[in-house]
Amino acid sequence: MTTATTEFEQHWRAWHAEREAWAREPLGWLSLTGLHWLGEAEENVEGLPGRWRVDGETVVVTADSGDGYVLDGPALTGRTTLTPGEGAPGIEVRVGDRLVEVIRRTGQFALRIHDPAAPALAAFTEIPAFAPDSRWVAAGEFTPYDTARTVTTGAVVEGLEHHHPAAGTVRFTLGGAEHTVVAFGDPKTGLRLLFTDGTSGVSTYPGARLLPIGTPGSDNRVRLDFNRAQNLPCAFTDYATCPVAPPENRLGVAVEAGERDPRREVRS
Repeated sequence: MTTATTEFEQHWRAWHAEREAWAREPLGWLSLTGLHWLGEAEENVEGLPGRWRVDGETVVVTADSGDGYVLDGPALTGRTTLTPGEGAPGIEVRVGDRLVEVIRRTGQFALRIHDPAAPALAAFTEIPAFAPDSRWVAAGEFTPYDTARTVTTGAVVEGLEHHHPAAGTVRFTLGGAEHTVVAFGDPKTGLRLLFTDGTSGVSTYPGARLLPIGTPGSDNRVRLDFNRAQNLPCAFTDYATCPVAPPENRLGVAVEAGERDPRREVRS
């Protein structure tokens, strides 16, 4: 038993170290210094060269030769049209050491600014987390939907929506109660949960945490290790547009496992 417990903890610590390496990425989520929503009128965005505006389904940047914008190799000069996908990763434009992501969310366009010298990145020390505990590991049963479904949730930014491909439901017992939740993703490549619980807004981030649960076995069984429940980027920065958990995934038990709210830990 001691060996198994030690191995369980070692695997968790390796996962936790990977998560902290993710947080330290020079142009990752902690490097964000701004989220600027664009309109149809051409404007200068504070701290950025060039001029930006929305033109129908695209974003237009007008840059001078000395502005230093680079897109996929060549420098941008004159008028360049960019077409980011709805809800997709942003189009990346480099300017010096910084990265500008051009994104589209619920029909609105924005610039997300990454800077390796961001104060939040410089101040980062760790992702707070509960100590690993095997009682927060559950066996679940995945039931696929007969036809593909899309579940719409709100976002941490008012007025935005997220549209998630839902694969089916997962039923499991945790904290002495049975739960049935909606699983997002693809059973062939990996399922995931967006959930809240009794710790949300108390010791963990209130909007949602993410739990990857992998691919179901041939018997549709899955393993839910809530010790690996992770924060979404919005737990670390105000410049993310993360989804909130759907009502079906709000667990009525306090899951004291996985990552804690990093900003709440700082405040306390």
